[in-house]
Amino acid sequence: MRTKLIFSLLFTLALFIMGCSDGEGSASAEGTGTLSVQLTDAPFPYELVAEANVTVYKVEARQIDGDDDDNADSDEGMDDDSSSFITLMEEEIDVNLLELTNGLTQQLAEIDVPAGSYDLVRVHVKGVNVVLTDGTVYDLKVPSGDASGIKVFIEPAITVVGGLSTDLLLDFDVSRSFVAKGNLDTPAGVNGFNFKPVIKASNMSTAGTLSGTVGTMESESILALEGAQISVFAADTLNTASFTDVDGNYAILGLKAGMYEVVAELEGYLASDTLEVQIDAANVTTQDFILEVDPDAGEETTTSSN
Repeated sequence: MRTKLIFSLLFTLALFIMGCSDGEGSASAEGTGTLSVQLTDAPFPYELVAEANVTVYKVEARQIDGDDDDNADSDEGMDDDSSSFITLMEEEIDVNLLELTNGLTQQLAEIDVPAGSYDLVRVHVKGVNVVLTDGTVYDLKVPSGDASGIKVFIEPAITVVGGLSTDLLLDFDVSRSFVAKGNLDTPAGVNGFNFKPVIKASNMSTAGTLSGTVGTMESESILALEGAQISVFAADTLNTASFTDVDGNYAILGLKAGMYEVVAELEGYLASDTLEVQIDAANVTTQDFILEVDPDAGEETTTSSN
């Protein structure tokens, strides 16, 4: 009888310990979520540039709570409170930004972080340079990016939910970040670049993607057009633009859900009609374009040659 009582007590104690262990594991799962950070590039129109290189060696995110919402947009003093920043990545990743176009991304981090809202990312970079098509290399200085990091505000703040994955896209606008100096008609005319980093953050759970192809009819078949510009307007203001690749494909990531006006154009062709396109959160919207040859383009070429 005594032996049965002892075994009964031990069994009850074991169940109690297992229950406590399961409870802690459940709390941990609810208290953390996965934050994935991807890097992409807003297209770069300069034909003379072969590479735009950066080395990303650290990425941090600032967590906020309800008490911090009023100060979320204030830049003052945020670097002093380093405890509110969480390191997402700390390793050297070399990136040629010109390769990250038309939907291609470079993953910078994928890590479990405390559940909550994050309103700011700091991207630390070094080794920034531009390589022209003739092989000329320009090493560029990093303004504050090496010391305190490039500050990228997330508006609205991104929320990481316990047990779920959240995707953050950092769009590195190369055309605005690498400002050329001199004459851009030939490589010899370029005498340097200024590095003024511009990065936009997008919550991929509330943003969508616009993709498609641009071509022209030739002998009753569609011929892909490379280098066509796709411009996206919101409220009559240019929101972003992209360029088609060698296969005529394009993709624009990180567009906030809503209605946009889109137009495609390429030198030597008539611009497309301006189309209204609906972008839905966490979805891909497809919009193709067929451009007609500009009948006046040949005449202008002939006139200029004379």
